[in-house]
Amino acid sequence: MKKEYDFSKAKRNPYASRLKRSVTIRLDKPTVEYFKTIAAETGIPYQTLINLYLRECASTKKKLSMNWKPAA
Repeated sequence: MKKEYDFSKAKRNPYASRLKRSVTIRLDKPTVEYFKTIAAETGIPYQTLINLYLRECASTKKKLSMNWKPAA
């Protein structure tokens, strides 16, 4: 390795907008265990599986059908 590198001609990463963003999310234990089980079967990390599932939901515009009842 060199002691110093010259970055004066470096270019920005053209794929930077596609990079992943770190977020904090709270998931219930059965959900995490479900994805960890699939991860063990497939050899794919469970966080990657969750990301793939959420990406598919977003790309297909999948929405939950939920009926919220107002608190009495």
